[in-house]
Amino acid sequence: MIDLVLLAILAGITWVVASEGFAGAIQTAIICIISGLLAMNFFEPMAEMLQGALPASFSNWADTVALIGIYAVVVTLMRLAVERLAPGFPDAKKPMFEGGRWLGAFIAGYVTMAFLLTALHTAPVPRNYMGFTPERANLFEIVAPDRQWLGFTQYASEKSLRKWGRPNIFDGPQMTLGSSANQVWPSFPIRYATRRENLTAGATPTTMPPPPPLENGRRNPTPSGF
Repeated sequence: MIDLVLLAILAGITWVVASEGFAGAIQTAIICIISGLLAMNFFEPMAEMLQGALPASFSNWADTVALIGIYAVVVTLMRLAVERLAPGFPDAKKPMFEGGRWLGAFIAGYVTMAFLLTALHTAPVPRNYMGFTPERANLFEIVAPDRQWLGFTQYASEKSLRKWGRPNIFDGPQMTLGSSANQVWPSFPIRYATRRENLTAGATPTTMPPPPPLENGRRNPTPSGF
């Protein structure tokens, strides 16, 4: 079921964005990528603020509401700003126009689909829901858009978005394990899968805390609240 929903989202957004033409589709694709990265960066503190504002029966939705809400607001504001600053778009030759608008539309659709699938990790639903499982390639067993988006966010935070020469890492403590070359160990899917399992079992976790820090390869006590 989730595979068909994802395909419908991808097809629908691609079709709508392609109608905006070459420049509009490329701009929308860039806006979707930037909005997604900003939402991934700020949704956890926003969820903590929403925790007290939402009714008790909806408090477990704080992470999901914050994540999707930030994305929707940033996309809307950036599109309004672009339309005001650049109300007209340059023309392009037909082959470039057609190729560019469909490429930009596909990127916008795929990024939005992957982002929404990632947001599903944070929703207070059963661990396996409508065919969605965190370990599965949830698009017809071909690709895993959610893990691709998480990987892109992780790479951007470790590499291209370094702050003053030091990476402000999105997810995962840093440590060295044996001879492994990997020093960052992301845990986003694992943490939220555990949260959904706890909710299904009747536990009452609310917002999801970040992973506890590591010092000298040893984990500090888990923060309270989970």
